[in-house]
This record gives sequence, structure tokens and C-alpha cells, in this order.
Amino acid sequence: MKRIIYGLCITLLMALFLTGCSGNKAAVKESNNPVIEKGEESGTKEKAGTGEGTDKISGNPANSGTQKAEEGAAEDLAALTPVKLNDNYGTYYEVFLYSYYDSNGDGIGDINGLIDKLDYLNDGDPKTTTDLGVNGIWLMPVMPSDSYHKYDVKDYYNIDPQYGTMDDFKRLIAECNKRGIKVILDLVLNHTSTQNPWFQSAVKSLGIEPCGKKKCTHKELCREHNPYVGYYNFIEGGSAKKNYHSTGTGDWYYEGEFSRNMPDLNLDNKALRKDIEDIMSYWLAMGVHGFRLDAALHYFSENTGKNNEVLSWLNTFVKNKKKDNYIVAEVWTNLSQYSQYYKSGIDSVFDFDFATEAGIIAKTVNRRATSSPGIYFAQALEQVQDSIKKYNPNGIDAPFFTNHDTARAYGYFAGSLDKLKLAAGMNLTMTGNAFVYYGEEIGMTGSRKDEDKRAPMYWSDTDSAGMTKGPAGMDEPSYPLGSAEEQAKDYASLYNYYKKAIALRNAIPGIARGEVEVVTSVTDMDVTAVTKTYKGSRILLLYNFSQEAKQIDVRPLKVSKLLGSLDTEGARTELKDGVVTLPAYSIGILE
Repeated sequence: MKRIIYGLCITLLMALFLTGCSGNKAAVKESNNPVIEKGEESGTKEKAGTGEGTDKISGNPANSGTQKAEEGAAEDLAALTPVKLNDNYGTYYEVFLYSYYDSNGDGIGDINGLIDKLDYLNDGDPKTTTDLGVNGIWLMPVMPSDSYHKYDVKDYYNIDPQYGTMDDFKRLIAECNKRGIKVILDLVLNHTSTQNPWFQSAVKSLGIEPCGKKKCTHKELCREHNPYVGYYNFIEGGSAKKNYHSTGTGDWYYEGEFSRNMPDLNLDNKALRKDIEDIMSYWLAMGVHGFRLDAALHYFSENTGKNNEVLSWLNTFVKNKKKDNYIVAEVWTNLSQYSQYYKSGIDSVFDFDFATEAGIIAKTVNRRATSSPGIYFAQALEQVQDSIKKYNPNGIDAPFFTNHDTARAYGYFAGSLDKLKLAAGMNLTMTGNAFVYYGEEIGMTGSRKDEDKRAPMYWSDTDSAGMTKGPAGMDEPSYPLGSAEEQAKDYASLYNYYKKAIALRNAIPGIARGEVEVVTSVTDMDVTAVTKTYKGSRILLLYNFSQEAKQIDVRPLKVSKLLGSLDTEGARTELKDGVVTLPAYSIGILE
């Protein structure tokens, strides 16, 4: 009996061996379809996901196994040297001060708290690997306001007392300059607060009949002579008109599209424009690098022509102050419409088609838009580039994935860490000036109401110093992936994935600046392949949207080396004998 069993075992082993040898004879597919199915080879003994071979960044063996892959990731990061270029391409980090870091123990984040955490964002030393590496900060509104979000401005020339003082702000700019961080301010020009002195003065004058004199005879100024009346859109007897609210003075109403507490400004008014120019001059003199223009779509109720005229005026004024000042506008609509805003000459418009759970990035990763996400994403990259160039050859895309108005990304993928990483990598390898919302790098949660989307940044699970209380009415936040402190120690964490993605973006100029061209011979239902060309140099980016490793023949593309990769599991991207092994949900960057 033992002999029979022994004989059967030998027979079975021989059969398995022969089957394995047979399966390893697969040749490289023709160059018009060079993605090799899982388990095939290309004249090598390398298998998808083994991690064997030599890594081209560190020069060290890319060993299999999660621990060694993590060690290799750390070595990769140390080997990436930022290339400093004086332009408006980079990576910006959106900060909501209220929920970021509290320096004085009142439960509200503040400017000094942000200063305390600048080294977390960028310590100014290109040799270190302990910071995120961002080179820009978008500060959500910091001016005095009665709301927690500060989008209803009372005073355009000051800092909200909850956040600190003007001296604190000056110190922030100085500290950012030391680290090579550019700061842009959120500038709200579509509306003000009802508590703004302009509005308060105008409402008082509405009840005073025009005096008919060249010089007003009324102490408070009649509505004909008070310039602030023209700053807003007032009408008499407008009770039935949509988005109009009573002033409480006679039968006068004002337009407030977003809220009755936010009266809309009349940006056609010349005196108002002069005030706005003075405001921008003031903050630019403080050292800000430019502005994020809130709600530009609504300046004139989605009138693209008139809105572009306003943006053109703003852009001309800001660039006349300093040529490299930066302007990015929020135009929350689809690409066919917001691309037209590049006619104005402003640098950037936020790329909403790629953002949110319904956007191109999430739909690609979740395979919801199509059964061929590789083709879908490739076409989208080319389409956005062509749309911007159509209206402004010098336009800079502003890709982002989430912001303070959207649900956080964790919920888009039911908490899948691999998918979260891939989505982040897609955003951070797009051409343009990429934006990251605070807390996304640690996988914070938050959806439904706005307060939940603006929850406290989670710094440490052992030390509560600096933790904020968050907006009133916020649901209890959850942090399923842990704190920033905890994730910093884990090379496989989402935080360290973000750090590496930004490091690659900083070290390889073509990622942010290159002109995109789809490689149709490689792109298929699971793989996006695009080249990016910048100043005569070309790089190849490969994205694997499948759950399986892919082997891709890149010999026809004359690829010479692997510059870096963003991998999501223990296996690592590698290049050997002209074939790229790209693990599941991974991104490879080659030259």
C-alpha cells in the first residue's frame, strides 16, 4: 500500500512539474497588445508579484514579502531628490485652520498651530524624508466671520480672532518662505457677510429717499449717494424673486444665492472693483502667492462670458503685481463648461470631473463607469488636457480628489486601503498643480453634512496635544486607519504612500508638467499607459486597475529604466528584460 501511495505521489509531482514548465513557455505578445496575462513570462523566470530583480532607484534587491517591500519603499523615498523649479506646478495642501491644530488649548485650530505643524508638511530640508513634501498651502478663509467656516467675510483686512493676529499671519508667511512653501488665500468675492460694514451701511441708506442734491444732505447718506448700495444687488418689492431676502428696511430685498447671511456682491460696480484691488494688494504685500477664488461660477449666475470678464480683470491685476502670482478658481460644473474659464487667462480651474465619488478617479478604481477602466482613464487624461489647451495653451490643470465640500475618500471604496492608495496615486500623478485636502493622507472619514467633512485632524493616539474640538453639530469622527503619528511608523500606511507619491512628483518634473499622450498599444481594459513629455524628456506611466498583477512588454517603447513606483501590496513593480511587472492596483513610472 505504501508503495502504491508513493508511486501516485511521484506521478502527481511529475504531472505538476510538466504543467508548470508548459505554462512558463508563453512568449511576449505582439507589440500591438503587449500586456502579458498573469502567469506568462517574457524570456525571464520572473513571475507577477514576486518582487524579484533589482530596483532601479535604490539599486538594491527588490525582495518579496511585505516587510522587505516596506524596507525597499523607505530606501526609495530616501533616494528621491526634489527638483526645484520656479513655476506654478506642484502639490498644494488644503488647510481648514479651525480643525487642524490648536496651539492655545481653546479647542479651535489656529495660525500658530499650523506653524507648529509646518515641518509635518515640509521641513525645508530636501535631504530628510520625515515630511509630506508639499510645496504649497491653500488656506481656507481666515478673515473675521461669524461662521465656523469663515466663508461670510466681515472684514477683508484682518484675521479672525479665533485664528490669531496679523502678526501671527506674518510669521506664518515667513516660516513658509523658509521651507519653500507658497501660500494662497481663499478669497471670497461672490458675497460677504450681512455683518460686513459695506452691507450694514447700504441697508441703512436704502430707507433714505434720494435727496436730489449734488452733495448728500443726509448724515447717513441717502441710497443715491451711498456707494455701498451699488456693491450689492438690491431691488424694491422682490419678495417673490428666487434667492432674494428681505433687508428689513421697507420693501427692499437683496440677492443671496447661497444663504440669507451671504449677500451677493455686484462685481460690475467700479467702486467695488477698486476696493477688491486694494484688498488683493494688501494680502499680496503680506507675502501670499495668490488666491483661490471661491464660487467663481456664481459671480453672475453661471454666465460664462461675464464671469470670464471678472476673472480676466482679477488675473491681470494680480499678475501685474508679480508675474508668477497664482490664481485658481472654483467653478463647480463639468469639464465642457469649466474648461471655458481658461479663456480668462487665469492659471487654473479645479478639475471637478475627476473629483468626488461620482468622478473619474473613483469610477475608474471602482470599475463603475465602464468594464474597461484602463481605456476610460487614459481617454480622460487626454480629454482634460485637450480641453484646457483649446482655451489657454498655458493653462495649468488643478486636479484634486476631495475638498471641504465633498465626502472624504475613505467612503468611496468601502475602506479598501489598496483602492484608497491607487486613487491618491492617480490624483498625484496627474499633470498640473495637484491639491490634497488635509486628513486624506491618513484616511479620515466624513460624509453627509459639511461639519463631518471638516472634522479634527488626528495627530496622535497617545497625545491629545493640539487636537481640536471640530465644528459644532459634527458627528463623532472615526479614524479607521489610525493617527498621523501611528501611520508615520508604518511604511505600508496610506500616509507613507502619499509621502512617496509627492516625493516622486517633486523628483520627476515630467509628472506634473509633461504633455500626455496615450500609448494605445499598451492601454487595455485593465491598464492605462501614457507618456508625458517635458522639455524633450519622456516618461511612461503605467496604471494597473485590476486585482491581478500584470506583465507588460515595453521593449517597443524603448524604455531604459524604472524611475519609481507606487505599489499597494507586498509585491513591488520591477523592470527586467524589457518587461514590467506591475502588481495589482499599482502605478509604475519609467524612462
